[in-house]
Amino acid sequence: MLTHQNLTANTLQCLRWFPDLEPGGERALAVLPFFHVFAMTVAMNLSIASAAEIVMLPRFEIKSLLAAIRRKRPTTLPGVPTLFTAVCAQAAARHVDLTSIKSCISGGAPLPLEVKSRFEAATQCTLVEGYGLSETSPVVTCNPLHGVNKSGSVGLPLPDTIVEIVSLDDPSRLAASGERGEVTVRGPQVMAGYWRKPEATAAVFSGGRLRTGDVGYVDADGYLFLVDRIKDIIIAGGYKIYPRNIEEAIYKHPKVAECIVIGVSDAYRGQTVKAYVACAAGAVLDERELLAFLKGRLSPMEMPKIIEFRAALPKTLIGKPSKKALLDEEAARQAGG
Repeated sequence: MLTHQNLTANTLQCLRWFPDLEPGGERALAVLPFFHVFAMTVAMNLSIASAAEIVMLPRFEIKSLLAAIRRKRPTTLPGVPTLFTAVCAQAAARHVDLTSIKSCISGGAPLPLEVKSRFEAATQCTLVEGYGLSETSPVVTCNPLHGVNKSGSVGLPLPDTIVEIVSLDDPSRLAASGERGEVTVRGPQVMAGYWRKPEATAAVFSGGRLRTGDVGYVDADGYLFLVDRIKDIIIAGGYKIYPRNIEEAIYKHPKVAECIVIGVSDAYRGQTVKAYVACAAGAVLDERELLAFLKGRLSPMEMPKIIEFRAALPKTLIGKPSKKALLDEEAARQAGG
């Protein structure tokens, strides 16, 4: 349950975070669906609060998106990493000038450093990664437009937001600086609770903190780094493996467009690492080449034991790769086998 106060507070927090927005002078390209909380706050509410023109597209389709950029010359573009990857891959070939875009915020999924670098080189704008969840209206942290953008970090807490790391074994104990634990949030954007689910609401709050279910740590400068979702951690032979670490290593290969890493059942180790990979347009990559590339970048326990190449990966409604869809596929395959 997100109250009007929650949504207003998060909009104002975002407005303060982007001080260069010119009231009445911006054009926001809204391609993400407004029923998703990220688009509702960052594409719709923030644009209304800054009196920006909103250029709305009915769905994410790269040709229409590039045509809108060419025609309307947007100045801001909130999106997910998949969107920025597609724009980088197609804009040059279609001779679309991206330099009207001044700032972008990426959310919904981890933003690979390679995607950020390619997009900023193509647009000369600043692409910052933020972090949030539906229960927080959604933005919790974001890298600053002006200042240090730390590689791999989802940034600093928004105004009046308190991010604390608690022990994975004891959520009442705060973790030390730099120690990994569960990310918790306090702030005016935190939900009132789950609709007609008092037990679920009570379970997700501890000591007034919202438990996010994400594993992360905060460095000495206050920047938040996410390690992975608690439920996505792969446990192989008693060893905890974080899919995000593996995905970031795979994304460094220049032929990789998208990847998802999951844990699949293994009779000996309990779980093992499986990677799904979609190659960039025109690129050819095989398992042998990819494993050779990953050697030295990943520990032996992290190395994918199964790699499945696909023309494209399944997507959610906002266009980010869907880990859930692949987990469901794997569960159905095992049930049938």
